Amino acid sequence: MTLRINPVSVKQVPETLSIRQGRLFFSELESSMNIDRPCVVLDCSKVRRMDRSVAHLLLCCLEEAIKRNGDVKLAGIPAGARTIFELSGLDRLFEVYDTNAEAVKSFRRLAVDVSAHGLTPSGAHQRAENAA
Repeated sequence: MTLRINPVSVKQVPETLSIRQGRLFFSELESSMNIDRPCVVLDCSKVRRMDRSVAHLLLCCLEEAIKRNGDVKLAGIPAGARTIFELSGLDRLFEVYDTNAEAVKSFRRLAVDVSAHGLTPSGAHQRAENAA
């Protein structure tokens, strides 16, 4: 089995997010996801408030990645925003890391686990979910 590791794309989520900014960010991100199995890290370190517009943007990004058999992981959510993030239940949908480097590395670990155990990437993801 040959396992191709896609490059991991890291995108900075804006500090404040108007409707226009959210659409622009999503449009830029969507254009970089036009590959099979996109690997995306969203750097949330500048997000101060985890309001509906930010939550909606994160969910839209995740949906687009899943449509292409990929994944979105989050990094650097500040403490104030993290509380709202957890209360909203979004922490059950996303893997969250303290730094971009840790999030990027997690994509590499998944690829190693897949090749070592002879699993398909979806099987490895399912195995990780079952272990949690």
